[in-house]
Amino acid sequence: MKTLRDAKIGDTVTVVKLHGQGAVKRRIMDMGITRGTEIYVRKVAPLGDPVEVTVRGYELSLRKADAEMVEIEE
Repeated sequence: MKTLRDAKIGDTVTVVKLHGQGAVKRRIMDMGITRGTEIYVRKVAPLGDPVEVTVRGYELSLRKADAEMVEIEE
């Protein structure tokens, strides 16, 4: 299983599945990250936290823990 945290800078990936429970999963979905959505990885901070991505035309920063809940395919 590959997650958004594993994606490299410049990759465009597609969301396969969201992991997590209740409010955390809901918050990720409210940010526009849903199954089938394309995500472009813009930047990754030196220690890997946060990850800056472009989703549905806007920029978003995700914590490492949240990025691990997003299963992707390239």
